[in-house]
Amino acid sequence: MTDRVRLTAWVHGSVQGVGFRWWTRSRALELGLVGHATNRPDGRVLVIAEGPRPECDRLLELLRSGTTPGVVDLVVESWSGAVGGLVGFDER
Repeated sequence: MTDRVRLTAWVHGSVQGVGFRWWTRSRALELGLVGHATNRPDGRVLVIAEGPRPECDRLLELLRSGTTPGVVDLVVESWSGAVGGLVGFDER
């Protein structure tokens, strides 16, 4: 069984009000991940995703792919062990 990890990704750019969180939620659910995508007051979107490392890596690739709604200028990620307590994938 693959160890579960937590991806924390801060997405910078024009990513609010363009369907970015919905798009991220759809991709995460397709990959079987749990977590949330949350608008932040400074215009960034915080993405927290937990699941197997390969699926989290794929979500990170998608966030950087240029195929997202809006314009992603930068994605800053950090990794840790899964914390748990998450169900589904929410837009916040």
